[in-house]
Amino acid sequence: MQSEFQLRKDICEVGRRIWTRGFVAANDGNISVRLADGNFLTTPTGVSKGFMTPDMIIKVNSAGQKIAGDLKPSSELKMHMAVYQMRPDVGAVVHAHPPVATGFAVAGIPINKPIIPEVVISLGWIPVAKYGTPSTDELPAAIKEFLGCHDGLLLENHGALTVGTDLFNAYFKMETIELAAQISLAARQLGGEREISPENVQKLMEVRQKLSVKGSHPALDPSCDISSLGIGGGKVANLSEEELVRLITKITTEVLRYKAAQS
Repeated sequence: MQSEFQLRKDICEVGRRIWTRGFVAANDGNISVRLADGNFLTTPTGVSKGFMTPDMIIKVNSAGQKIAGDLKPSSELKMHMAVYQMRPDVGAVVHAHPPVATGFAVAGIPINKPIIPEVVISLGWIPVAKYGTPSTDELPAAIKEFLGCHDGLLLENHGALTVGTDLFNAYFKMETIELAAQISLAARQLGGEREISPENVQKLMEVRQKLSVKGSHPALDPSCDISSLGIGGGKVANLSEEELVRLITKITTEVLRYKAAQS
């Protein structure tokens, strides 16, 4: 298990990466990590994420109250704490404004077509959570609708949010979302996205299972409500593993195509 000091250094490194890649500007973005003792580390507000040092990182308790650090914790801490409360499996949260993905969020367009194997395997698809005013309870309320089934979200007129088992796992999902958005946009400009076939999507889900990929996935998580997807049923908890795998064909083709048309 990593020491608290190493986690502080890792937060600074991830902050440097999101700033270097242009995922944030000025003092934008925020990062947090769950500690083994039940407390949390979070980035400070009013500081560029590309120029943080370990001593700047703030420690808060499970109620979001500061217990160590000289600076003020992130103004988006409420959103982070909502994630940790809903998802005991989550070890880290990253919020940034990757430009192309944020463009999709501003347009209200989810990234929901099966066009890239890595995205299908790791995230499934990326929905758009309704707009919530930053630093208020509106934003935590908006993301709760999707947190149980998704490790990556677009935030309407705001940016993107990713969660992971650890800090770099959450950060890499942010990279995945931005790359997916860039490729989707380029494909649309070139005439349209050619979706992965249902048969090959099913194979990708089998690959995910063989790799024991951790985290929530909208097609395979038994807690996800699929009643709105038009394929019958409600919760999928009573389906067998084989039946769950078969569902991915409909979920990632007919259903996702329908949702894209409605956006």
